[in-house]
Amino acid sequence: MAEAVRVAGSLRKRLSLTLIGGTAVLAMILFFAVRSYAAQIAQQGQDRILGASVTAILDAATLRDGQVQVDIPYASFSMLGTESDDRVFYAIYQDDLLLSGYDQLPAGSITQAGGATYQEISVDGAQVRLAAASRVLIGANIRTTVSVGVGQTQDALSGTLNRISRNVAIFGGGFFVLAVLLSFWATSNTIAPLQRLTDSLTRRGPQDLSPVTQPVPSEMVPLVSSLNVLMGRLDQSLSRSEDFIAEAAHRVRTPLATVRSYAETTLQRVSKEENRMALRSMIRAIDESSRAAGQLLDHAMITFRADHLDRQQIDLFDLVEDLVVRLTPVADMKDVQIQLSGPKPVTVAGDPILLQNALRNLIDNALKYAPADSVIDIAVHDAPGQHVVVKDQGPGFPEDQILTLAGRFVRGDNAAGSIGSGLGLTIAHEVAIAHGGAMTLANRPKGGACVTFTLSS
Repeated sequence: MAEAVRVAGSLRKRLSLTLIGGTAVLAMILFFAVRSYAAQIAQQGQDRILGASVTAILDAATLRDGQVQVDIPYASFSMLGTESDDRVFYAIYQDDLLLSGYDQLPAGSITQAGGATYQEISVDGAQVRLAAASRVLIGANIRTTVSVGVGQTQDALSGTLNRISRNVAIFGGGFFVLAVLLSFWATSNTIAPLQRLTDSLTRRGPQDLSPVTQPVPSEMVPLVSSLNVLMGRLDQSLSRSEDFIAEAAHRVRTPLATVRSYAETTLQRVSKEENRMALRSMIRAIDESSRAAGQLLDHAMITFRADHLDRQQIDLFDLVEDLVVRLTPVADMKDVQIQLSGPKPVTVAGDPILLQNALRNLIDNALKYAPADSVIDIAVHDAPGQHVVVKDQGPGFPEDQILTLAGRFVRGDNAAGSIGSGLGLTIAHEVAIAHGGAMTLANRPKGGACVTFTLSS
């Protein structure tokens, strides 16, 4: 079973959060920058109007008979009208003497203004923007300075700034939403090649270890190159393993078969009972070794292929029928009859090599324990679920060991004296598990073993 992949975050989420976070910061910076610039422009506009009002009043100041007279022009105040009816304060000083206006305005800020000055002051608890300027009047025998200060509350300016801030906030919000949508689109578009590569690898069959040839972005080239190298090594390793198993089976079985053949020939030639017993023991040991070697190689093959089954559509009845034909000579030697029944075809999606190994071991097991002149019943069923039932008339399974007999190298207590390695049922059980099925062992009511080999439906 493949180990669970350790997940460390999500590239999609990480990229989306990075883009959205960057957009949020950019939107905040844009909001404050635009608001600050708008406040600066609005303040400059109010200062120009206040400065114009101060200049108009100063221009109206005259010196007659040594007395300063100021005929305040109507326009000097009318130009300060706003939709919020901001309050206006003014003060006119001759040197340090207040000639007209509000004494709440700071005299020092007005009389010492010199050129035009602008500042924030507080009058009766209200924020007032004050503009001040001075003018020197020269008469026949007099030289005096007239200073004028004009202040105005900033209710209209605050309203204007609030409207600008609201509009900027709406614009920034729209920009943020658009940026978020673009972030999702950009993230999906960026992740798409990786998803296509994943889908391509997922759709591959277990035997497909060919390199990835589809175009990929340059950033994925190192990953795909490493993946192709890994698949190449895996393909080479699998091929070597298959070749090794096939070669090992050939090199083990062939010499044993040769030795057995010579031993049988010699057995027919010798007449001394002591020598004949020795040869029979030799033949039995050879058979046991050959069977054990075959099952060990079968088990190695199953372990090797179980994780990547080569599933094919096969007729389960045909597969069992072919095994029955191959094993019929062995059954004839033991005077055992094999009966096969079931519908045809019984189509299953399975690995034919593994299924053949599993069912051959079940039938071979039944032949090993079936007594002479008995019948082995093999039934192939299509429903419910494809399964094969093998019944013999032998001693059956020990009841107290029936749950452990599918383990590796486990043999029942009643198997003493028979050739076996304890892997036949293990092979069939693991093949059934690999196909999503199961193997069930039971004893027949009238004696004999019953093995049900089930594949997933």
